[in-house]
Amino acid sequence: MYRILVISCLVWLCNISVRAQSTVQPAYDLPYHWLDRFDILYDTPLQFHTGVKRYWRKDMVDMVYALDSLYPATSTIEEYQRQWLIDQNTEWALDGPANSNRKAYIDSTETFYTLEDPTVTYRTPSKSKRPFLKHFYKTPGQIIEVDKNDFFLRVNPLLNFRLSKDRYDDGLLFENQRGISVRGGIDQKLYFHTDILESQARYPRYVRDFTDKFNVPGAGFTKEYKSSIFDINNGKDFLLANAYVGASISKHVNIELGHGRHFIGNGMRSLFLSDFSTDYFYLKLNTRIWKFHYQNIFGELQQSENEAKTDSLIPKKYFATHYLNFKVSPSIEVGLFETVVFARENQFELQYLNPIILYRTVEGSIGSPDNVILGIDLKANIGHRASFYSQFVLDEFKVSELFSGNGWWANKFGIQTGLKYLDLFGVNQLDVQLEYNAVRPYTYSHREIAHYSHYEQALAHPLGANFREGLMKVYYQPGPRWSLIGRLMYMQTGEDTTGTNWGSNIILENGSHESDDGNHIGQGVDTKITTIGLDISYELKQGLYLDLFFQSRNKASALDALDQKSQYIGSGIRWNLGRRWQEF
Repeated sequence: MYRILVISCLVWLCNISVRAQSTVQPAYDLPYHWLDRFDILYDTPLQFHTGVKRYWRKDMVDMVYALDSLYPATSTIEEYQRQWLIDQNTEWALDGPANSNRKAYIDSTETFYTLEDPTVTYRTPSKSKRPFLKHFYKTPGQIIEVDKNDFFLRVNPLLNFRLSKDRYDDGLLFENQRGISVRGGIDQKLYFHTDILESQARYPRYVRDFTDKFNVPGAGFTKEYKSSIFDINNGKDFLLANAYVGASISKHVNIELGHGRHFIGNGMRSLFLSDFSTDYFYLKLNTRIWKFHYQNIFGELQQSENEAKTDSLIPKKYFATHYLNFKVSPSIEVGLFETVVFARENQFELQYLNPIILYRTVEGSIGSPDNVILGIDLKANIGHRASFYSQFVLDEFKVSELFSGNGWWANKFGIQTGLKYLDLFGVNQLDVQLEYNAVRPYTYSHREIAHYSHYEQALAHPLGANFREGLMKVYYQPGPRWSLIGRLMYMQTGEDTTGTNWGSNIILENGSHESDDGNHIGQGVDTKITTIGLDISYELKQGLYLDLFFQSRNKASALDALDQKSQYIGSGIRWNLGRRWQEF
């Protein structure tokens, strides 16, 4: 029923005379880091909320124009970064088709550029020196670019091929992904976007072990894959696709219907909602006014991947999410998060469509059968050099037990703290990010099937629950086209043995917990995981990268039979795709 209501709303929106918001920029690792740098380094009057991802293309372009007007680029590398963002989002440049009704970039306090002022030189997209057949690659970031008064279109290829050898594995490791990305707008009222990516892969042993238990990280239905070329008979074949269409209800309210994933937070991980799981069907509302960004997501989830092996309909469950971010000042943001997961025999609980009400109130009024999770987060930029961020997530607790020190099993919560620091040791573009996450056992789990997961993959942290970890990521860009990313991770968790539930596997019903009291992080089979990684990339042309990578992962378990090592080095090529590390 709610699908019919959503589709009806979108049809109605086609007749609204408002300018549509833009599609979002995929989660590239480097461009998102550049935007973090800009947000920390500079004060702008923009209401750019970094905790709500993925970023709208229009916002990224507006950020560049604001910086150009107020803060000249401090280096050739930063100049390259700004121009890269314009070239990737040409439709939102000041002379782009999405802006035909906008004479200038205008904020509530500043007018940065105007097309009517001949004394102002504004940034425009780069032009290709040699367009292919006159119609392809007119600008370096788009293979096909169509601009009409009432329509624009961008078409780009997608490619990710990686090949490596693990010293502890007999076979080759590889990823082979090919696809296409299409985005556009119609009548400045509607926007649309779709990515289709055909994939075959053979992952390291620890990923294959995860796949046997929870499916390929980030993928839905998969098939076995064999390759005579690489002599492989235990690979995976799967198709990834996301798509959405959206429009603006008013100047400040945007609606979007699609199939995809989301991320809320400023960290490497999110304890609220991450993009670790595979794509899902959703309806999303974004309300942005004054210093507020309020996001509602209503999603349909799959209960069990294992049932996808049959021809029967996979049982469904649903979730509804509120996230309110308030920009206290240009350097401080505070956010409130709430989500509920529920199952109703393949029927949506209509009461959760209320975009404002507190879900805990609804859940209580209908008998308290569902899994409600609350959270609060904070971000504070410090001295134009650093940014502190944190998240606190609360699944369930009892006040009398919370402070008793008894380790009651249903005191379920998690915490994140992190720091981003720019230009370490005074070296330009040498940035570091430090992060600590800890989640108590049984957090995100629930009775029956209302656990916080989709297709048996966590909707928040890849480790599920019952863990603590320390993470470090170092970014260095020595030249416009060169980038290095170093990673160091230490994780401690408690694994289950056959027939036990110590709280790390959120898929298990929490009624099967081992003990009411005495629960603590790391209980079960003590497991420590250390990962070191280094990625070096060179950009041949915009969006086309050559990669060289190394990763060493060591798992030390209290049960010697569960010890595991992985160490591989390899190379690859990417085109219009960001890196996706398997960090668990």
